[in-house]
Amino acid sequence: MKILVAIDDTDNIDSRGTGELADLLSNYLEEKGWGKGGAVTRHQLLIHPDIPYTSHNSSMCFGAEIEASYLAAYTEFAERFLEKESAEGSDPGLCVAEIEQMFFPDELIAFGYRAKQVVLTKSDAYELAKKMDIHLSEHGGSGQGVIGALAGVALRLTANDGRFRGKLKVKAREDLLSVREIKKQTPVTVVRSLDGTLILGDNTIIRIGEKLKAVLLEGQCTLLVFPTGMNDPAWQSCTTSQLRKY
Repeated sequence: MKILVAIDDTDNIDSRGTGELADLLSNYLEEKGWGKGGAVTRHQLLIHPDIPYTSHNSSMCFGAEIEASYLAAYTEFAERFLEKESAEGSDPGLCVAEIEQMFFPDELIAFGYRAKQVVLTKSDAYELAKKMDIHLSEHGGSGQGVIGALAGVALRLTANDGRFRGKLKVKAREDLLSVREIKKQTPVTVVRSLDGTLILGDNTIIRIGEKLKAVLLEGQCTLLVFPTGMNDPAWQSCTTSQLRKY
């Protein structure tokens, strides 16, 4: 079966980040032979004085395939893992959702987008999770992380939100690579203009910026680029600042 797993608010300023813990949870599936976890995406939520967060108020989510008979054991492992590995002072939350058994997906997605715009409550999150029969649990502190965890699943479900965790590693001569080479060296499947109007062909040359980051768009690992204002090369990979909304 296919599932989405999201966690939020597991860290403090001095600890390992939530993204690192999500990676460990994803990798654990294959280590146990229970299934296979996918890449982790970071989903930006509302920044507001009434919302506690460490640095950016973002949740982490990954998709996975798991044998149905192992789902309960994996969920229990994830709960214990968060209780053990989350940092002091954090408010960790966990969400595990079976994609094929998901009821009212539009309502869930709406929750995710609302989490980017307004302050939500734990009651909002638990009420919706119960209605949709989605696992949602808190594992320390105030448990406020359940809001972000549910929102992370919701936003990943859109297939059009989130930045893939980590920097893409490439070998480039003079910081120039063709789209074909970028696809060959990384998980990127599409290179698209930042304004969304153009998909670049394989022979197009891209100037590689300091940090090469991919985003999730239309269900694909996508590299966004912007025009340099020159002919050679005409495109450059986007900066972290340009990708902040993802």
